[in-house]
Amino acid sequence: MTLEKHEEALDPRGITVLVVDDEPRLRDVLRMNLEIEGYAVAEAATGVEALGQLRQALPDLIILDVMMPDMDGYTALKRIRELSNVPVIMLTVRDDERDRIRGLDLGADDYMTKPFSTPELLLRIRAVLRRTFQTAPTRKQRMVIDDHLAIDFDRREVVVDGKSITLRPTEARLLYHLVSNAGRLLSHSTLLAKVWGQEYRDEDQYVRLYITYLRQKIERDPAHPEYILTERGMGYRFKELNDTHRGELLPRAESN
Repeated sequence: MTLEKHEEALDPRGITVLVVDDEPRLRDVLRMNLEIEGYAVAEAATGVEALGQLRQALPDLIILDVMMPDMDGYTALKRIRELSNVPVIMLTVRDDERDRIRGLDLGADDYMTKPFSTPELLLRIRAVLRRTFQTAPTRKQRMVIDDHLAIDFDRREVVVDGKSITLRPTEARLLYHLVSNAGRLLSHSTLLAKVWGQEYRDEDQYVRLYITYLRQKIERDPAHPEYILTERGMGYRFKELNDTHRGELLPRAESN
């Protein structure tokens, strides 16, 4: 699915969702609700089947259950990430933050606990697709922070000590909002609304986790950050950029 088809308003028509779960009843429910919304739906009952459907159906998003008989969701996700950057929403019966972090670390884009609200899942699907297909609203795509760090938002990558490192779509959007508001404090709620969407207003752990991911990619010492600074109990800010900065400053983004 190309970006152009999603820039105006996210239209489910033409978007394929792959549902991977060993429970036929749940697959049926999800298929019905997704098709009502206009999505095309492919199904798989196992991790092995999911990998086959990844090649055949070319899904735009995958809903992936963690607990499956032949290959668990984490293993399937590892295999998927070797082949594709397709967004993945994981489903699990365990409401354990360690499981959530494990899934996100392996490349999942979101994580929901069973039982879940179908309308909530549909909102999450739209939010993940929106983050994946829409680029950050910036006119100047590349900037040099200093001799250690440069950022290319067009390519979704950072250059750290001359080495290019790819950013996930969500990481790129988070970094964009931090950098374009350099020197200003952005609260957890502001970042959640701007980067993830209003559907995630209570998911503070997403901000903390992705800040950690970014620091691991751009900081000289992630334990003692110099670029992404924490205002304890309030939020985060990117270090201030002055007028003599060598890079192209991005237009300041709006903040809640």
